[in-house]
Amino acid sequence: MSDPKLPLTGGCMCGGVRFEVSEPLLGALYCHCKRCQRRTGTGFSVTAFAAPGSYRTVSGEDLIRSWDPGNGGWIKSFCGECGSQISTTNPEDSAFVAIRMGALDEDPGIRPSVHQFVPFAAPWAPVPDDGLPCFPERFGATPPEPA
Repeated sequence: MSDPKLPLTGGCMCGGVRFEVSEPLLGALYCHCKRCQRRTGTGFSVTAFAAPGSYRTVSGEDLIRSWDPGNGGWIKSFCGECGSQISTTNPEDSAFVAIRMGALDEDPGIRPSVHQFVPFAAPWAPVPDDGLPCFPERFGATPPEPA
């Protein structure tokens, strides 16, 4: 992998929302929770963490809609026009934003390094045996499961 060209850019399907990230992403993960399955319509989501203060919406702020799932879940943001998932924000500190990797325009220079909420993986999309650490709940909240 090469160093990404900064700022990283991205946006929604219809092009109405555009964003940029001014610093390299800190890390990325696969989430297999039921919320991510329902939100994406797939077996998991792939999210990358932006350095605090490095994410900004460049255009289309008026199109962004958000949903707060409560119960400690991060606030989900998406384009109200086309429905594309854009980011998720920590409800306790809005400086912590994670980007949906599929919304990025180019290779961000990182790869997901863990799986979280693995007990909730869809039976039709099992967690692959890729050697990455697997966490039964949110990454960092519990120790990884034994291999």
